Amino acid sequence: MTDLSCATQELESFDEALWPTTCPVAVLRLDGGSASACIDQVVEEVPVALVYNGISHAVLLATPADLEDLALGFSLSEGILESRSELYVSETVAGSKGIEVRMEIASSRFAALRERRRNLAGRTGCGLCGVESLDALARPVAAVSPQAAIPASAVVSGLAELPAWQRLRETTGAVHAAAWVSRDGHILALREDVGRHNALDKLLGHLAREQADLGAGFVLVSSRASYEMVQKVATVGIGSL
Repeated sequence: MTDLSCATQELESFDEALWPTTCPVAVLRLDGGSASACIDQVVEEVPVALVYNGISHAVLLATPADLEDLALGFSLSEGILESRSELYVSETVAGSKGIEVRMEIASSRFAALRERRRNLAGRTGCGLCGVESLDALARPVAAVSPQAAIPASAVVSGLAELPAWQRLRETTGAVHAAAWVSRDGHILALREDVGRHNALDKLLGHLAREQADLGAGFVLVSSRASYEMVQKVATVGIGSL
């Protein structure tokens, strides 16, 4: 495993308020046959290194918000951790080249991580970038416990509520979302990111921190149900995506 941490640059405590999630950009807005200059808001995307016990394992390109949720959700959905209790300490630090989320995890889980010897390079378009072999795609996922069916009306209701929760999408028009929805169709939590996998991991991390009842709702996402999205949700024990 290669150490990709920002050890050679100055690092300071990460303050989310100082890292904007959007950036103003001068654009030409087209309306029919005419174009006018204006300022638009574009979603930010920065490198985020996930560091376990001093060793960087993955570098994701992500929107700089809810990063400790992202780190915990990624750790659980990728099978690096089996439970929230195996994460002892989490600290986010920022530097000129990006952001690090430094985690101290159980020694048994770190040993298993080193054994896997995977060094991922996360990208917004592909959830499988960095996997070293085809065998790595088929990591075992435990069967999800039987859960009651989700009413179709709850899905319709959740979709209707989605736009009001997506503040970044309202500003930029280009952000994915993952929402936790109750069985009666009301959104209880939502996370946004330029990458759909990141948005989902942020939500899963939030649910783990809140010790949510994963049988009491379903995940609603703004993008397609790709292979890894299904795998992530099943890994943490959620029955409906």
